Amino acid sequence: MARTRNFSPWAYWQLRLEATPRDDATPRLDLPRFDEHRSRVAAALRDALEPFPDRVPLDVEVLGADDAGSYRRERIVFDTEAAMSVPAYLLVPHTRTEPGPAVLAIHGHGPGKDAVCGLAGTDQAYAHTLATLGYVVLAPDLRCFGERADWMPPDKYGCDWNLVCATIAGEQPLAQNLWDMQRALDVLGEQPLVDPARMGVVGFSYGATLTLFLAATDPRVKAAIISGYLSSWRAAHTVPWNMCGSQLLRGMLTEYEHVDVAALIAPRALLVESGTDDVIFPVDAARATVAQLHRVYGHVGAPDALAHHVFDGEHQWDGSRMSEFFEVNL
Repeated sequence: MARTRNFSPWAYWQLRLEATPRDDATPRLDLPRFDEHRSRVAAALRDALEPFPDRVPLDVEVLGADDAGSYRRERIVFDTEAAMSVPAYLLVPHTRTEPGPAVLAIHGHGPGKDAVCGLAGTDQAYAHTLATLGYVVLAPDLRCFGERADWMPPDKYGCDWNLVCATIAGEQPLAQNLWDMQRALDVLGEQPLVDPARMGVVGFSYGATLTLFLAATDPRVKAAIISGYLSSWRAAHTVPWNMCGSQLLRGMLTEYEHVDVAALIAPRALLVESGTDDVIFPVDAARATVAQLHRVYGHVGAPDALAHHVFDGEHQWDGSRMSEFFEVNL
């Protein structure tokens, strides 16, 4: 009988995925099992993310400012590591006179912070929208994007090249960007017109990846919008050429799933956005994950703190419920 042999690395990973045993990751509704499960996921997540770098002084510097109509757009920079700085826009409404709610706006793949601030001709200008609504907003560049993007030849991709460099050094780009976003919350919370007890986070696509992890690991996030991401790593992994080097952590497919990480956010407010035709993060997986999360939120006594907005569209930002969500929860 002829032996079946495989030469394809992609087929190899799919076969490995199908054969990998995994415990039922659905959080249990009985309190003892649920607490045990959530503690186990939190510990596995810490193990995957750590060690984080040593803290350095933020040394926030204002480089300039522009009048953007209803708000002031400051160009600032701050430090997150001894060898790394973060450029960002700080949007401050002209009407803000006392400490109030604020939002960290995290961009997805593309031109960086310019996209969410309405400066890049995209339809993802949620930082700009929030500032016009009266929120103080911080919009930083992630590593490999915007002002933090290195020149790359046409056949190279910044996220994947950065993963090569990080792996050689024993680091993970997602963990590094998460560290930067935690320090961004430090910067936002120190602003004189910000109430640090009323801070939210919003992100689309890769920005939603970081929003999930930031909200799950940092209790300062009181409300989060995850757009175009929350579904299932297993579902996303079956889509060829889907994941990039910035979105990965060790053990994602075996240690925890989207639902496990998102359960760490409960009972804080969470809005999930999903497009019906999103082939990157499939809507069926998103619906199943949010259905499990509804059980979690009901179990912890906050059934109304979770919402799922499914809209007609592809992998794209919607934002039609953003204003109401942050008004209610911040």
